[in-house]
Amino acid sequence: MNFVSTRNAAPAVNLSQAIAAGLAPDGGLYVPQALPAPRQLRPGASLAETTTALLAPFFAGDALEPELAAICAEALDFPVPLVPLATPGDHVLELFHGPTAAFKDVGARFLAACLARIRHGAERPLTILVATSGDTGAAVAAAFHGQPGLRVVVLYPDGRVSPRQAHQLGCFGDNVSALRVAGSFDDCQALVKRALNDAELQAQVPLSSANSISLGRLLPQMSYYAHASLSHHAATGRELNFVVPTGNLGNALAGILARALGAPLGRIVLATNANRVLPEFFAGDAYSPRPSVATLANAMDVGAPSNFERLLWLYGGDEAALREGFTAISVGDDTIRATIQARSQKHGEVFCPHTATAVHVLQELRADGTDGDWAVAATAHPAKFESVVEPLVGHPVEVPPALAELLARPAQAEPVPPEYEALRAHLLR
Repeated sequence: MNFVSTRNAAPAVNLSQAIAAGLAPDGGLYVPQALPAPRQLRPGASLAETTTALLAPFFAGDALEPELAAICAEALDFPVPLVPLATPGDHVLELFHGPTAAFKDVGARFLAACLARIRHGAERPLTILVATSGDTGAAVAAAFHGQPGLRVVVLYPDGRVSPRQAHQLGCFGDNVSALRVAGSFDDCQALVKRALNDAELQAQVPLSSANSISLGRLLPQMSYYAHASLSHHAATGRELNFVVPTGNLGNALAGILARALGAPLGRIVLATNANRVLPEFFAGDAYSPRPSVATLANAMDVGAPSNFERLLWLYGGDEAALREGFTAISVGDDTIRATIQARSQKHGEVFCPHTATAVHVLQELRADGTDGDWAVAATAHPAKFESVVEPLVGHPVEVPPALAELLARPAQAEPVPPEYEALRAHLLR
């Protein structure tokens, strides 16, 4: 299978080339030339086995094809349980049991396993550039830490991630460096995209991306939607609908692609925070990217979601058809707080701000008479947001062992202005 740019102004490439490049030369995002036919997937398989079967057509004919099963086994070695909520028919898909307690571990570990094989024996190291609004950077840093021939540079908005997130980003050292940017996530993302399109810089410092713009991040994220819906359908005979908290649209797009490939998913509803670009578009307004605003659900503080290009590509550029297929609902900080507090008091359930955003949207759907079986994609462990969550639930949130180990390390990050020359100079050092 070959891959092309969403902007149709770059040559087709194979999978390894698309993964190594990150961004297409014309500034677009890589997508398959055509989606494969729906897959016959087997319920009862492990997450790694489901992923291997789901992704096989994308790896067909590529140098990584013989390695796919090993990549999946290496990357996806932690559980992603579908857990019932107290409210009937409702579930959470817990995606936070990886080493950095966030769903980003799935894509980051898969990408690292791919790039370690693609770059094996390369003369010059490859620098992975990643902009993060919270969880991506730590997952990428953990996945690539100590990998020979690979280094990581993480950019995050100073003061706009939780203290524990910031600590994670700066605690690795060695081949991982963290830059705290005096700006927003959108500033960080714009700097990364500019560097990836800087041919002169790339000639001196080979670069790639590990944001959700990376095909190597996006493809494996389909796996947990397929795995959970297959298990649920085998047990109940019913499709599983999802509410997905979303910022850059990668996680939601992965669910949409999994459904297109035959996973028994029903509706997919998008939950956003006060950044309303997507809710306004799906309500009928023109797509209008803008500077992001800071919220409690900081990993979703995105004003220009990159994967919108891929979503529009999937619908053949037909905005009307895209609007018909989805609902996006915005949730403010006060409602996020109220949801965390109420679910804890009534049911003993503790959610991170992002998961709580989606839980509230599910509550709205139920209040409007929506039936069926639903799951919320629980994207991060609440212990990563203790300064928000603990005052609302009234007790400490137990820290998972892997996260506790990271928090025990010393951490540091270099302050930089939101200016391209500052990033360029850092990469050339």
